[in-house]
Order: sequence, then C-alpha cells, then structure tokens
Amino acid sequence: MRKISIVLIAIVSLTAFSCKENAASKVNVSNLETAKERDVKINENAAVIGFDKTEYDFGTVTEGEIVEGIFVVSNDGKSDLVINDAKGSCGCTVPEWPKEAIKPGETAEIKFTFNSKGRRGKQTKTITLQTNTAKVTETLRVKGEVIAQSK
Repeated sequence: MRKISIVLIAIVSLTAFSCKENAASKVNVSNLETAKERDVKINENAAVIGFDKTEYDFGTVTEGEIVEGIFVVSNDGKSDLVINDAKGSCGCTVPEWPKEAIKPGETAEIKFTFNSKGRRGKQTKTITLQTNTAKVTETLRVKGEVIAQSK
C-alpha cells in the first residue's frame, strides 16, 4: 500500500510540475517567417499541373465491356513536372502515365482502362497521381453506369 501511495504522489508531482512552459513560447517567430519566405520561393518555381478535365464520364456500358479513356495533362509551371505514380482505386481501373518529365508548357496523356466485368450500377472510380507539385497528390475521377448483359 505504501509503494502505491509513493508512486501516485510521484505521478501527480511530475504531472503538476513538468508542464510549466507552453510549447508556443518556445517557437522562434523569425524562424517561422524565414520558413514562409522559403516556401513561397520554392512554390514560385514549382511545376504546376493542369488537366483538360478531372472527370471522365463514360456514359452507359454493358457489363463486361472495357472502357478506355484519356486525360490530357499540362505543365503550367516553370520547372519539369514529374508524375511519380498513378494508382486506380481498384483493380478494375488501370492508369498508364508518362514516366518522363513533362517540360513547362508541354502536355502529355494519362490513359486508363476500366474493366466493367462484375460491376453493375453506377460506378465512380478514382486515379490518384503522386507528383512533384506543391499539392503533391491529384485525383482524377472516372464514372458511368454499367448495365447487366441481356441473356
């Protein structure tokens, strides 16, 4: 019993006396300003991604059909745009993206296929891009309706 009392007193003492300083008081304001200025300069010359569209509506297809589509990507920034990765939200949506850098002012294509086999009803799938832009992640949407095959 005495050991438990000593441990409790120690915990209460540590809790009461260890949090005297506020973490915000330790922040150097001039470092924050320097970091903000640095970020602005970095983003000034960063690649900027643009799209002809961010949503592709394939309309209505019959189950089992494979839909193919293209998103046109442009580099609206001042440095090379690199798409590091592109992933579909499921195995039925497979993107194909340019592996080489897209120069400022140039365009490229992101092609995709959507396999409607086993999918019925309204469908909304995404393609997530990992890029070297300030935003880093971009999302494209593929949607439409899949109707059952007539027997």
